[in-house]
Amino acid sequence: MTTFARAIVIVLDSVGVGELPDAARYGDQGSNTLGNIDRQVPLLIPALRALGLGHIVELRGGLAEGEPAAAYGKMAERAPGKDSVTGHWELMGLVLDRPFPVFPNGFPAELVREFERRIGRRTLGNHAASGTVIIEELGAEHMRSGAPIVYTSADSVFQIAAHEAVIPVAELYRECRVAYELVVEGLGVGRVIARPFVGTPGQFHRTSNRRDFALPPTSDTVLDHAKASGLPVVAIGKIEDLFAGRGITDARHTKSDDEGMDQVERAMAEVDRGLIIANLVDLDTLYAHRNDVQGYAANLERIDARITEVLARLRDDDLLVLTADHGNDPTTASTDHSREYVPLLVSGPRVKAGVNLGVRSTFADLGQTLASTFGLPSMPHGTSLLGEI
Repeated sequence: MTTFARAIVIVLDSVGVGELPDAARYGDQGSNTLGNIDRQVPLLIPALRALGLGHIVELRGGLAEGEPAAAYGKMAERAPGKDSVTGHWELMGLVLDRPFPVFPNGFPAELVREFERRIGRRTLGNHAASGTVIIEELGAEHMRSGAPIVYTSADSVFQIAAHEAVIPVAELYRECRVAYELVVEGLGVGRVIARPFVGTPGQFHRTSNRRDFALPPTSDTVLDHAKASGLPVVAIGKIEDLFAGRGITDARHTKSDDEGMDQVERAMAEVDRGLIIANLVDLDTLYAHRNDVQGYAANLERIDARITEVLARLRDDDLLVLTADHGNDPTTASTDHSREYVPLLVSGPRVKAGVNLGVRSTFADLGQTLASTFGLPSMPHGTSLLGEI
């Protein structure tokens, strides 16, 4: 018999809690996503504070009264890099020993020419850029010419932006599959991302039809072991994309963080055992990448209210984990991810409240914990928290 029949993992995309010791290597010294936001916009997040967030990162207003309701700590990323794929894979027990390749000066000209030949269109861009900035810069020309906008970032990504009235979403996905063959299968890039948008020059905005085409995990994650053992694995948000569909029994894509929390609650009502894992991406995509401090704070406060609802729905044999995959400090000049610790809040009726889990040396401690929780094969990385909680 295991202690928990069901685990609910919610990844608060980009919610970092302070720079890692090697942050300077990535140009991220001074990054502290939550702490720096709270200094500008005092965060009204009573559920997260009550669970113990103020014991992980310094927040204005001090610590919540009483003992933390959760076990709490923070985790360091062992793998090099700071992208979503690397972070999520490590959370599920797969630690990369080298970063995915990045192209800060754009992709090789010959590769872009081959991409253009295969899709039958010329392209615009091909440089590192903020997604919202580049569609404002090149969106009008894209609408005149029909040429998709290709760009990258500090992450290992090949992104294609196109207006939905110029290049229909289905065609954009086809072009992404072409790019996938060239850059993911050909160069080992982590992801190709479809970035559809709508609107008129000066008023463009990206739509929820984003889709990630990711490199499959290079070895088994705890998701693979869970599925192989017959456990349900419900993936909410972009989880299916980040794991290229591996180890998942039920994928539920979402168009907002609020819908993501709706799906978490729905899965909790429908699935009696196994793993429910959700990614709430709006914090990162809609706010952090746009350096929108006010918007980030407001969205985190909305999520906090929904966490209160999830806590009320926990069964006696539930394990709830709140964490993140990297940082993305919107108070800095950069619009890229930041190399930070991530929070670790572990709750449930059977979890020992107030346990200080300390600073974990790898995100993979979570994957190892899930493996031991469900009696799955031990993962090659990480230390289980089960004995401490």
